[in-house]
Amino acid sequence: MGQNKGIYMRQILASLSVAITMMGAAPASAEGPVVIELYTSQGCSSCPPADALLHDLADRDDVIPLALHVDYWDYIGWADSFADPRHTVRQQGYAAAAGHNTIYTPQMVIAGQTHVIGAKPMQVADAIKAHQAPTGVAVDAAVAGGALTITGTTEQALPAGTTVQVVRFSARETVDIQRGENAGRTLEYANIVTDWQTVGEWSGADSLQLSIPVQGDAPIVVIVQQEGAANGPGAVLATAVLR
Repeated sequence: MGQNKGIYMRQILASLSVAITMMGAAPASAEGPVVIELYTSQGCSSCPPADALLHDLADRDDVIPLALHVDYWDYIGWADSFADPRHTVRQQGYAAAAGHNTIYTPQMVIAGQTHVIGAKPMQVADAIKAHQAPTGVAVDAAVAGGALTITGTTEQALPAGTTVQVVRFSARETVDIQRGENAGRTLEYANIVTDWQTVGEWSGADSLQLSIPVQGDAPIVVIVQQEGAANGPGAVLATAVLR
């Protein structure tokens, strides 16, 4: 029953012929590297090509590729060791904002706006390019004495619900998959998200100045993101990364 359900889910997802879905009439583009969110799972046989693409993107300075492992493939026989139900909730928020009633893997969301099937490198490249124009919003980040200082400037008022988020990730991990659709494979993963927190809101009326405690030496990403439709995540306006 579970295996059949998995096959049925994939058939539904394969029928999604729209490879890129624009959220809004004209895409905004973030100051700083372009954020690429890959929704993936160790239990999904369609995901390794997208995982490999994200691995390649991790070597670039103009993008911030982030792997968010979801938990809705775990029932097939292999529980993803990186899965977090909060990643599933975030992906569902993007779907709601775009007016979609289903989610799938592998999916990439670029700059919080463009949805791309994660194993389509040319479409990913086009989406990255579309989000490299400046927005007039910029953030910077620095760590000293166990504190992360975030500063930001903007040329305009920001939409209500614009938040400042801090992401931590593990740069590289290798996993031996023992069961499920990828049984017997050893897969390498890059930029696996281990924590994603909202640390403040920013109206743009004043410059941004935040300080929060941080521990460990894992890379840090700062994202300024506006709220999208249906209270889901929206356009990414600015980013900064400390690798």
